[in-house]
Amino acid sequence: MSDAVKTERNGAVLEITLDRPKVNAVDAATSRALSAAFDELQNDDALRVAILTGAGERIFSAGWDLSSSGDGDNDWGAGGWCGLCERHDLHKPVIAAINGACVAGGFELALACDFMITADHASFFLTEATLGLTVDIGTIPRLMGRVSQQVALEMLYTGRKLDAAEAVAMGLVLRSVPAADLMTSARELADRIAASAPLSVSALKQMAMIAGSVSPEMAYAARDAGRLTGQKKVHGSQDALEGPRAYMEKRAPVWKGH
Repeated sequence: MSDAVKTERNGAVLEITLDRPKVNAVDAATSRALSAAFDELQNDDALRVAILTGAGERIFSAGWDLSSSGDGDNDWGAGGWCGLCERHDLHKPVIAAINGACVAGGFELALACDFMITADHASFFLTEATLGLTVDIGTIPRLMGRVSQQVALEMLYTGRKLDAAEAVAMGLVLRSVPAADLMTSARELADRIAASAPLSVSALKQMAMIAGSVSPEMAYAARDAGRLTGQKKVHGSQDALEGPRAYMEKRAPVWKGH
């Protein structure tokens, strides 16, 4: 892993830290390093969930490193921007622990995560329109899926900034905590996810991605078309037998992941 992206394994949890002073901005090389970290998460069956955060206490990420815009390197790596925004086959949850300002492409990266937990001094805004740029296309449905259309459009068109309290009230983030408690809160959620059956979590994430914004009729059509491959793996698995058995025997289940 590069100096700009640090990883640490804590049991089934992979912690990924973007550490690129002064504002954790991302150039192409850093995006590829993040991609390698998400490759590790995706390919290692022992890992079930990731926590993504930024170094320091001021900025989660300022997004694209504008100073690198003329270097001709536009290879973001597998998974697109920051290795995650186009990684549509990642069926392991990612928690963004927002340690400070979450800006532009940094905000887009956070939106690509399943959860956002924020320090109570953090803020969220998209500066692209004020710089003559645009957000990535995948950011539009992700943002509009979390806040109202009018709020989303105001953020997109004007760079409107949300503080942590507003972000919680609007449902943009899961919860806001004091900065000192940020990683503790993220780890607590990660551990709860890791305690669930891995096949079930993987299947449910795939189901949410496929059916989360469509009608029930279309969701069933996706099932009938064979797109819910994760759900199919759950049915008849050893874990599907172990869960009810452990419940009846009043003990913690021992998941095998198959």
